[in-house]
Amino acid sequence: MKSFKTFDKEKVSFNLAKLKKGGEMFEVIIDPDKILEFKKGKLKAKESVMYEKVFFDAKKGLEASSEIMNKVFNTENVVEVIDVILNDGEIQFTQEYREEKQKEKFNRILEIISRNAIDAKTGLPHPRNRIESAMEEARVKIDVFKDAEEQVDDIVHKLKPIIPIKLAMKEIQIKIPAQYTGTAYGVVSKYGKILMDNWLNDGSWLCSVEIPAGIQNDFFDALNRLTQGTVESKVLR
Repeated sequence: MKSFKTFDKEKVSFNLAKLKKGGEMFEVIIDPDKILEFKKGKLKAKESVMYEKVFFDAKKGLEASSEIMNKVFNTENVVEVIDVILNDGEIQFTQEYREEKQKEKFNRILEIISRNAIDAKTGLPHPRNRIESAMEEARVKIDVFKDAEEQVDDIVHKLKPIIPIKLAMKEIQIKIPAQYTGTAYGVVSKYGKILMDNWLNDGSWLCSVEIPAGIQNDFFDALNRLTQGTVESKVLR
């Protein structure tokens, strides 16, 4: 995924991508739900903005002139300039959007931990509200741009000084056909820890992965989408 900077020095009324270049500040009004997909390479720049316009000051509606864009970016093509701003600039979200996404991601992580975590001493499930209280006490930081599944292990580790907790885990062996291996590693590693992997003679990828037991169905769904249902899998333990 392309590098992604954010900053919160000031409250804004738009979700923006901002780039200072050639002594000027350039701004683009972004679609906040699409910008991460752009950073993952799944969308084009023009699909990730609200308007195909470049501003000196979006709040005031002050657009950058063709002359200045040509001087600074060596092009008057607005889409090309937008692409540079999205790739090289900083992303600034409204406080409302950031808080909404923080809450959404917090609840998703809480759900995953509640479904998978047990008391490390008794082996019994922890009540959901106890886990939530521990997360608040630990002041866990939620990254709104990372998938919830990627954050679970780190957050559970931070909860251990507060409550005796561990995740119920499963080990699964999967075989990905050769034509899908290019993106398979990123998908698999998002859900769990790769314990073993091996490239087979036909170009397919064989691996075993340890994942939280409660996200097994989500894991299989993601693999089936990736491989159009051709993945082979076996639960080892």
